[in-house]
Amino acid sequence: MKKVEAVIKPFKLEDVKDALAEIGITGMTVSEVKGYGRQKGHSELYRGAEYVVDFLPKIKMEMVVDEGSVDQVTSTIVEAARTGKIGDGKIFVSDIEKIIRIRTGETDQEAI
Repeated sequence: MKKVEAVIKPFKLEDVKDALAEIGITGMTVSEVKGYGRQKGHSELYRGAEYVVDFLPKIKMEMVVDEGSVDQVTSTIVEAARTGKIGDGKIFVSDIEKIIRIRTGETDQEAI
C-alpha cells in the first residue's frame, strides 16, 4: 500500500477530486496548507506599504491506495492539476506499513 500526497493550487481541488472519482478513488483527506517552493512568494501593496507574502495558500490531498493504482492515481492528479505555470504543486508517494480501521478492527487492504 502507498500513501499519495499531492500539494496543488486551491482552485484545482474540484477538478482533481472529480478526476480521481472517475477512476474509483473516493476516500481522501484534504487540508488547507501554506507553503512555497520555487515561487518564493510575492510582494503585495496594502495601504501604501509593500510587504512580502512568503507562504502561498495550497491544498494538500492525501489518499492511501494499493501499489497497482499508484501510477494511474499520480498521472490523473498531474493531468487534472496542471496549469503549466510555476506553483502547480508536487506529488509525494510513500510506503504504508499498516492500516487499521478503528470502527471494525479491519486491517491493511480491507481497511482501505
